[in-house]
Amino acid sequence: MGNREPRGGEGSGVGPTRRSRGLNVTLLLLLLTIATATAQQTATVFGRITDAATEQPIEFVTVFVKDANTAVSTDEQGNYAIQVPAGQRIILGFRRVAYKDSNTDVLPLQPGARFALDIALAPAESNLEVIIRDRRLDDAGMVRERNIEDLKLLPSSTGNLESVLPHIALGTNTGAGGELTSQYQVRGGNYDENLVYVNDFEIYRPQLIRAGQQEGLTFPNIDLVRDLSFSSGGFQAKYGDKMSSVLDVKYKRPDSLRASASASLLGASAHVEGSWKNRNDPYKAFRYLVGARYKTTRTLLGSLDVKGEYLPDFYDIQTYLTYDLSRDWQVGLIGNYNRSVYRFEPESLVRAFGLIDFALQLRTAFEGQEVDDFTQAMGGVSLTYLPDRARNPLYHKFLASAWRSQENERFDILGYYILGEIEENLGSDEFGEIVNILGTGTQHTWIRNYLTFDVRNAEYRGGIELQNDLQDAGLTRSHFLQWSVKWQNEAVVDEINEWERLDSALYSLPYDTNFLLVRKVLKTQNDLNSNRITAFFQDTWTWRQDGVREFQVTAGVRGQYWDLNQGWLVTPRVQMLYKPLNIRQDVSYRLAGGLYFQPPFYRELRGLNGVVNKNVQAQKSAHVVAGFTYDFLWGKRRPVKMRLITEAYYKQMWDLVSYDLDNVRIRYAGANDSRGYATGIDIRLNGEFVPGAESWVNLSLLRTREAIDGVQHQIRELGDTEGRDVKDVPRPTDRFLTLSTFFQDYLRRNKNIRMHLNFTVGTGLPFGVVDNNVIYRNPYRFTPYHRVDIGFGFQLWKQEWRNRRPKHFLRFTRNTWASLEVFNLLKVANEASNTWIKAITNVQYAIPNYLTGRRVNFRVRMDF
Repeated sequence: MGNREPRGGEGSGVGPTRRSRGLNVTLLLLLLTIATATAQQTATVFGRITDAATEQPIEFVTVFVKDANTAVSTDEQGNYAIQVPAGQRIILGFRRVAYKDSNTDVLPLQPGARFALDIALAPAESNLEVIIRDRRLDDAGMVRERNIEDLKLLPSSTGNLESVLPHIALGTNTGAGGELTSQYQVRGGNYDENLVYVNDFEIYRPQLIRAGQQEGLTFPNIDLVRDLSFSSGGFQAKYGDKMSSVLDVKYKRPDSLRASASASLLGASAHVEGSWKNRNDPYKAFRYLVGARYKTTRTLLGSLDVKGEYLPDFYDIQTYLTYDLSRDWQVGLIGNYNRSVYRFEPESLVRAFGLIDFALQLRTAFEGQEVDDFTQAMGGVSLTYLPDRARNPLYHKFLASAWRSQENERFDILGYYILGEIEENLGSDEFGEIVNILGTGTQHTWIRNYLTFDVRNAEYRGGIELQNDLQDAGLTRSHFLQWSVKWQNEAVVDEINEWERLDSALYSLPYDTNFLLVRKVLKTQNDLNSNRITAFFQDTWTWRQDGVREFQVTAGVRGQYWDLNQGWLVTPRVQMLYKPLNIRQDVSYRLAGGLYFQPPFYRELRGLNGVVNKNVQAQKSAHVVAGFTYDFLWGKRRPVKMRLITEAYYKQMWDLVSYDLDNVRIRYAGANDSRGYATGIDIRLNGEFVPGAESWVNLSLLRTREAIDGVQHQIRELGDTEGRDVKDVPRPTDRFLTLSTFFQDYLRRNKNIRMHLNFTVGTGLPFGVVDNNVIYRNPYRFTPYHRVDIGFGFQLWKQEWRNRRPKHFLRFTRNTWASLEVFNLLKVANEASNTWIKAITNVQYAIPNYLTGRRVNFRVRMDF
């Protein structure tokens, strides 16, 4: 027994195999434990590196951990992601040829945490300094876009900056104007409820535009834009008195000579920028931006079913000049001249509509023409004192501007129409022909409207930043106080002279045996001159504990007095943001609220009868907005940055001025006669779904209702002869669902060939019977809006190819792109408004007016 061989000895064939398997499992578990421990002992720092002068992304920047063997390079979009040791302070280095080196301290990070760090490297031969931005709570709830170059590639039928907002901003859509308009609606509000600023100057727009075809070029020029910020509600007190949104645009501060030029079938644009520096005084510098644009929508309008001669011509020229007087003082000058001329001579219209078993057709022959012209001029000057914070934390800014708009509408159009039922039987010889006439007559529209609007203002802004650092505890506490006082004068001269004559079945309506009467007569003249005084004060308090949390509260109050209606307003506002720094996820939370009162401008004062009501008070709303922003890395092999933004909101509104929408024209009641609310949720996801090409997806759900004072609203269900009482009805902007997508892609083996897809879908907007839209208010809806625009871009040249192609015919440019764009790829007939025709049976029919069809555009863009 004592000599018995142990189990699994020689010749067994089993024992050693089992023993080796056990050893392999043990080793595998040990390796997994070590790998897991290593992963838990690292964190990720990621971000984007740009040129401090041009703000363009920089490729091939080496990012490394000092005194370690860890290094990565940025991609062509300037993005990087590097693993760093967790729990210890490190120094990150950034190095590239022709740029100044940069080093920055990164405080200890939790294991597995992700920390976002953006760097703006200064060119080696410039006076600029390296700018380091960690992702703190510096956006105050604003959606901010710095990558403007991607927005320039978006297929756009208007060529205006505002056309990209539905794809990047929360809760935004273009309304009934569709692709022809740059107007936008935000969370149930109309376009007049939106604020627009360019370099702190408030921007205004023409007042008489009634259709998207008349719209020209808006003020912001995308070639001059450095970045933009947008808030869909709950914004700070430093922004003005509107109820819906604020668009804050900042123009470039050029450091070197750059230029661009583009041309397409829809127009052309060019810009030049540069700077001149005093060799004897490095703090003195002159910078200039000049841009010119021309736009014509003749190609697009040719796809409308109203045949005729369309002659739209829109152009503008704009400049922004700055001069650094010293290290602390800067003077700026902004100027714009904008002219829009729209001529139209209609000839004929054939439009079919209705149901499968009840198809109708409207045929119209036209005489006459429409001529509209809108001329705007704006000039502004600013003086800024911005010293080094270490020497003096107080800053001052003085602004003064003047804006004038001269608008003329001239219509004299006769339309001879026949409305009838058409034969829908495919086997009939009369298929498609009118077999039963329902109405015939003449519609004569005559308009001579002239408006001159002057706005002059002067403003003082100030601020001071107070900071208290406790190095031992890693605490940073700061206050940023801001204040402003502004005076504004508004002068309006408005002459209205318009009428409409309707001749139905040889009878002029309204009918009189002794006189020829016309309907819808407006003949008024309004002269107004008024002054406003506005002011605000706000404090942004930031509390940050390194590696733990950051908390920010912005609280402020606005005040306004308007001498026209003797109205005083005081509106408090607050925004709270919280960002935990000790978790793996890069997420921040936002809660905002306050009162947002909108004093009337001119359009709200003028009622449907053309008479001005000087007693109209401010429209009022209370906002509550809650949401979060989540930045994360997507993908394991080559992670890319993604951002998810979600906001839920509720707006209670009272003292509203009710209105109806007709295409893009807002027809106000001219009195504070309604109340309502708006609520919904907005979701935006953006990032590089394809590495190196950023895309956006926006989803919005909205419900907005109103009730007119003293009116019992009713709805009538299908088949009912009597209405049913309801407490509220849809507002004209009640679009339940909006989905907007801008997607970029490229060929895997050739990134110089790109695709840009713009997809928009939205449920139908409500509308009611013309001149009788009160009790049964907005009971109908347009068909859902859906549209696909697609563009194919081909990069013909970029400066990195000079060594390979020294004799290329485009070598004098930095970048050259050619693109082929297809608008309304699916050729969808989207509805913009209605034309109401009364039949012999005294029944009114709503004949839809459609937007543009499919069109192809070719565009070339060169950067110098």
